[in-house]
Amino acid sequence: MEPTNVENPDYFHKVVDCQWACPAHTNVPGYIRLIAQGRFDDAYLLNRESNVFPGILGRTCDRPCEPACRRERVDGSPVAICRLKRVAADLKGDLSDRLPQIPREKNGRRIALIGAGPSSLTVANDLLPLGYEVVLFEQFARAGGLMRTNIPEFRLPDSVLDEETGVIIDMGVDVRYGQAITSLRALLDEHYDAIFVGVGAPKGKELDLPGRHDEVESRIHVGIEWLESVAFGHIDSIGERVLIIGVGNTAMDCCRTSRRLGGKDIKVMARRPREYFKASPWELDDAEEEGVDIVVNHSPTRFVLDNGKLVGMEFDVVEWDEGARHATVTSSVILPCDDVILAIGQENAFPWIERDLGLEFGEWDLPIVDEVTMQSSLPGVFFGGDAAFGPKNIIWAVAHGHAAAISIHRYCEGASLHDRPPMGMTLVSQKMGMSEWSYHNDFNPSARQKMNHVDLTERFSSLGLEVELGFSAEQTAREVQRCLNCDVQTDFNAPACIECDACIDICPVQCLTITSDADEVTLRSKLSAPANNLEQSLYVSQALPQTGRVMVKDENVCVHCGLCAERCPTSAWDMALFDLAIPYAHSANFVPVPSIRVS
Repeated sequence: MEPTNVENPDYFHKVVDCQWACPAHTNVPGYIRLIAQGRFDDAYLLNRESNVFPGILGRTCDRPCEPACRRERVDGSPVAICRLKRVAADLKGDLSDRLPQIPREKNGRRIALIGAGPSSLTVANDLLPLGYEVVLFEQFARAGGLMRTNIPEFRLPDSVLDEETGVIIDMGVDVRYGQAITSLRALLDEHYDAIFVGVGAPKGKELDLPGRHDEVESRIHVGIEWLESVAFGHIDSIGERVLIIGVGNTAMDCCRTSRRLGGKDIKVMARRPREYFKASPWELDDAEEEGVDIVVNHSPTRFVLDNGKLVGMEFDVVEWDEGARHATVTSSVILPCDDVILAIGQENAFPWIERDLGLEFGEWDLPIVDEVTMQSSLPGVFFGGDAAFGPKNIIWAVAHGHAAAISIHRYCEGASLHDRPPMGMTLVSQKMGMSEWSYHNDFNPSARQKMNHVDLTERFSSLGLEVELGFSAEQTAREVQRCLNCDVQTDFNAPACIECDACIDICPVQCLTITSDADEVTLRSKLSAPANNLEQSLYVSQALPQTGRVMVKDENVCVHCGLCAERCPTSAWDMALFDLAIPYAHSANFVPVPSIRVS
């Protein structure tokens, strides 16, 4: 194999599995170390550089980083990354003097943002420091988008949402509350320099079964519309017997909200077995803790009405084959209910976009959007968040906003949108003396800490009572030490190696091998422990000076303990802190970020 190019930021970035898995590439190990040092302000700001909403996401993120966490390969439980994000947000001080500064002089360009959700607010956050005038159109009276209307306050308090959206709005956004855009053509006629669409996926999917349109009391609700009505105080009660159709995160919010509005017998109805649910495991756990019954293998067939009044719902009871592709009906059952909430998915809705503007739509009536630039087929019109590619989650919306802000700036500058500012990196030795490092590299055997909750006896007293209490100081101290510091990389200097095998002997996970060079398949089979995870790269050194063999490292199983560097008699191995330099519209200025190595 060719020697690994460790000057390419992507190589070490991929080794930091949590950061690689995060759509916004948040520096997870970096902010966890800052929390460990009690530097909560710095941890929050480091977090905010990429994800913009640490307090919100510390409560609501879908956590793509955690399944990727290397700690899970050690003891089966990833670091509680999301929970720690909240710690920094809850304990930070006044940061007003450390937030992005807005120039007094504007650059003469106006940008229209449609929808005050996470993607639009991220665009505003990135463009305001460059002197843009940002006009934000929001149909409701408060910012937040689906974060406000679809996430109940017992999971995301209004105070947290108001604070973090307010920071961006107070940077100088011209917000037009109560102004829904009803015509893209009309907005284009106002001659904005660019338009960004961040309206989410605001339409809940229907369940068109017999009886759906025959009821007269409107006790069948569409999930996201129902949550919106609850959020704005239009609904404050529900019947005692409630059926929730669907098992995504929206369904979990609906069933737990129903519990707080008077529901006592609440069932979440699932067509498939539990392993196929879309809801996050922790959401399912919280719902069941609150007495919600999750019923599997029930496929709805009709709404049961009595003189136009909903009295129940009929289901086929099914058995699935292996892989849950084909179902066999074994029986049917009618479950009585007072209300049914449909939470079977969300769709985009663009009735306000005229179809003769040159903006093309594709499958599922989604706009055709470039996945890199976020620009539609109509130059100067950009999309992000759920409005771009359908329902995902908040952190994806933030990532889209960062990408779109870069594109909008380049578009206004007359530059190529596909000429993206590259990522850079720094790699700095952590050596202190002969065998000590400026980071904590001892393995901590602590188990993953469990989130504290408000007691069940108190939990339902108020719709706005936050259930999760956050980590205590003791829990935080234990959890931060579980991080393996994957951004502190093993950095190898081949000319200094004397092939003594000391590093191989001491490695606790057998990730190192000195062997003759070969193709990748052969090398993977020749390692001390065969490297079977093909998604994680091998490290292959230059030819070693004595025998011409190569040092090979399986990055998948390395735990970054530093024992190889401590044992090496010639310092061929070093432990070096990798920092990914991510360009943003307001920081990169489109000058390539260098790759810097400091020994």
